[in-house]
Amino acid sequence: MYYQNLLAFIFAISEINQNPEILPNVTLGFYMVDLCFLEQQAVKGMIGMLSSSTSSTSIPNYHSGLSSNLIGFVEGVSSKLTLLLARLFGIYKIPQVHKYLKNLNFTNTVGDDILFDENGDMNSEFDILNWVIYPDRTRDAIKVGQFHQRPSPYLVINAEIIRWSQSFHKSQRSVCSESCTPGYRKSHRESQPSCCYDCVPCAEGEISNGTDKETCTKCPERLWPNKNRDSCIPKVITNLSYDDPLGKSLVVVSVLLFLLTCLITMILMKHRNTPVVKANNRNLSFILLISLKMCFLCSLMFIGYPHKVTCILRQTLFGITFSISVSAILAKTVTVVIAFNATNPRSRLKHWVGTRTSYSVLLICSSIQLIICVIWLGSSPPFPQENMQDEVGEIVAECNNGSQVAFYSVLGYMGFLAFVSFLIAFLARNLPDVFNEAKYITFSMLVFCSVWISFIPAYLSTNGKYVVAMEIFAILASSFGLLGCIFIPKCYVILIRPEMNIKVSVVTR
Repeated sequence: MYYQNLLAFIFAISEINQNPEILPNVTLGFYMVDLCFLEQQAVKGMIGMLSSSTSSTSIPNYHSGLSSNLIGFVEGVSSKLTLLLARLFGIYKIPQVHKYLKNLNFTNTVGDDILFDENGDMNSEFDILNWVIYPDRTRDAIKVGQFHQRPSPYLVINAEIIRWSQSFHKSQRSVCSESCTPGYRKSHRESQPSCCYDCVPCAEGEISNGTDKETCTKCPERLWPNKNRDSCIPKVITNLSYDDPLGKSLVVVSVLLFLLTCLITMILMKHRNTPVVKANNRNLSFILLISLKMCFLCSLMFIGYPHKVTCILRQTLFGITFSISVSAILAKTVTVVIAFNATNPRSRLKHWVGTRTSYSVLLICSSIQLIICVIWLGSSPPFPQENMQDEVGEIVAECNNGSQVAFYSVLGYMGFLAFVSFLIAFLARNLPDVFNEAKYITFSMLVFCSVWISFIPAYLSTNGKYVVAMEIFAILASSFGLLGCIFIPKCYVILIRPEMNIKVSVVTR
């Protein structure tokens, strides 16, 4: 592309040397180095100019034999190389000659008009010649193409008439790298010519749909590259559905646990007048069983494509039903403590003995959670959204909790109730009653708290549909912990050890 500058430079030197009036008794010469756009090649050429012309080794400042005087140098083809030349030659006070062939018009030796415009560019056309050397050492030039400078630079080559040497069978490549196919981009090699590059796959989320692309194009937000990364296709919308193997497994577990709760309820209902069922307020036991059934069933609302109604119901029902379960356990624990401490005639707790106290604890504790949920729905309720950030190449349909403060307030309040129940039950675990539930409540609350304490970090570190699966698992595990620790021992006495289910066993030892 700088060949015209080379021709103009040679012509200018020739014209100066042939005109005795310009520089009398002075002959100008020139020394040209092909820099190939490389800093290494430029340094090598400069050291060669500053060294002896007869020595095989380049030694700057050492001259032996005939040596020409270097009076100036022409700037490089790029600003980077020009700066490099100026820094080294500046040490020797060798001036830099800028492009001086502008607005110049002359006729060359073959009679062609040559014109340099204000930018130093030529308007001429250049013939591309194919030199052929025959066996008898004669040469011939075949015109195989032409380069046009105006109105815009373009190259025309007729490859069919090129006569190659016998060692070549086709047109030779003018680059040192293969073409980059769609899905890849060109990455130029450092310190090498621009024709040398590597083909790098497009980054995640980007495509290139042409050959030898310099850059890749980012796909729109709802689209994603195909396997070859040469076109954008719609992202897949995913959610924890009933058709998903994980979703099916959770549905089966939820239904089985619900049926198990129903079976336990039937057993307790059939033996509701026996001492083991009547102990520690059987009505609270049935309320707890009903709330556990709702807990197992509400986990099903977390499965399937999220809608506005399901997003609101799944979190609020979960919070309220769990609060009823833990409040019922707290009420049973308070009942046990009051009953055994009210035996002292001077105790003031005897006024609190009765079902009214337990129902009041259940109602007050559940109502506080209900108020929290109402405030949540009134300020910033949950809503469905399409999450495009968590999963690569997918859109996750999920429920946004709205107010994170409200969501963690619901969890925190349940944790508070569980902790109070655990503390009271732990203190009352050694009360002298065969059917004392305090020790079982202690274990159930320990399981409950362990599950939900583990849930929070797992919830924060999980993405996509597995966030929902993690919450369902926490619901099922904690609910089953309450069911197993409190009611399995009752069923064991009723079905396996009926001899223990007698009134005499209930009396205080």
